[in-house]
Amino acid sequence: MCCWRAPDVLLGRARIHLLHKSVFQELSENLEGSLCRSQRTKWKKRPSCSSGLDTENTPNELIQQWSPPHKKALTTAKGKENEENLFVLARRPRKRRESSANLCWDSLPDELLLGIFSRLSLQDLLRTSRVCKRWHRLAFDESLWHSVDLVGKAQLDAELGQVLSAGVLRLRCPHTCIGQPSFKSTPSLRVQHLDFSNCTVETSVLEDVLSRCKHLQNLSLEGLVLSDNIIYSLAQNPEIIRLNLCGCSGFSPESLTEMLTACTRIEEMNVSWCDFSNLHIQAIASNIPSSVSQLNISGYRQNLTMEDVKAIVKRCPNITDLDLSDSVLVTTDSFPVLQQLSSLRHLGLSRCYQIHPASLIDFEKFLNLQTLEVFGLIQDSYLPILCKSLPHIQINTQPFSTVARPTSSSRKDRTLWGMHCRLVYKH
Repeated sequence: MCCWRAPDVLLGRARIHLLHKSVFQELSENLEGSLCRSQRTKWKKRPSCSSGLDTENTPNELIQQWSPPHKKALTTAKGKENEENLFVLARRPRKRRESSANLCWDSLPDELLLGIFSRLSLQDLLRTSRVCKRWHRLAFDESLWHSVDLVGKAQLDAELGQVLSAGVLRLRCPHTCIGQPSFKSTPSLRVQHLDFSNCTVETSVLEDVLSRCKHLQNLSLEGLVLSDNIIYSLAQNPEIIRLNLCGCSGFSPESLTEMLTACTRIEEMNVSWCDFSNLHIQAIASNIPSSVSQLNISGYRQNLTMEDVKAIVKRCPNITDLDLSDSVLVTTDSFPVLQQLSSLRHLGLSRCYQIHPASLIDFEKFLNLQTLEVFGLIQDSYLPILCKSLPHIQINTQPFSTVARPTSSSRKDRTLWGMHCRLVYKH
């Protein structure tokens, strides 16, 4: 019985297998047909997909067709083969972070930059002027160049013209060798206080500079060779208060007369030891402004007469400081004349050898006199006796006159008639 059952069992299993196979095959065909129909309806608008299904490796092709397009690799134009395919890479600039703590110099207003520049020294200010055009313009602003001290600068050429053209009001440069300054369309200068004492300068250069000055108040030309044109140029400055012409030469009594007539506000004048004749002295005595309160007219041994002294005292009754030293023609007869000066405080009679030493006791009548200079008239051994006789007067305390001079020899600071200069040259 068993032998016959085994084939039956095997046959039954084979039938069942075939039945399952036919069923699965039909099911797969139906699924495949439905899938194809659904895909045809779904991809009807995309013909590329239907063509892709009929080929082998459909998933890979579909992936390639339906994947987003890749960016093309950038090619750089290197070599001759790419010269026709040049392109420019545009990159968005990175936005800068603006910080309120960090300010840019270009954003500062001119007023603030001028305030900063006003704290700089002369050398630093000149270096700053080389930064840019704007800084160059601001560095030479008139407000920064009110006062300049060039003492120690041995040679001045174009620098002098630049400084004066920059609008300087106070300029101090004594004992300097001045060349040829360059003025670029500057008909008039703003300088008011000028010290050219003992400079080495040609007369033509000095004429060019002073012909442009119309606002001078204090001027020192001590030791220079002048000309009539220079004196006529000074006559165009009616605001002169202090004038120092000590040791000058080269001009006539006529130009001196015109200058004294025009400059009626002079308070201090030093015309000592000039190359003057008696005509120059007469021009001074006859035309000196009545505003003069300090006068140094010493050094004229045979030219200053008693008549000249009387004329000066008559025209200038408010003199407080008078120096008549080194004038041989001044005698004791001048004492009553000088006593008319009620405001006289300082008197110089050094080396006036016609004055007898014993007559100096008469100065006890000068109640307001404070200092008396009589160097060369009295021996040092008799000086204590004279000082005891005149207790209210200091005798021989000032060997050098300070009338109208920019800086006293006894002072160590670098002042200009008592005014300081901000920009100072340091070598």
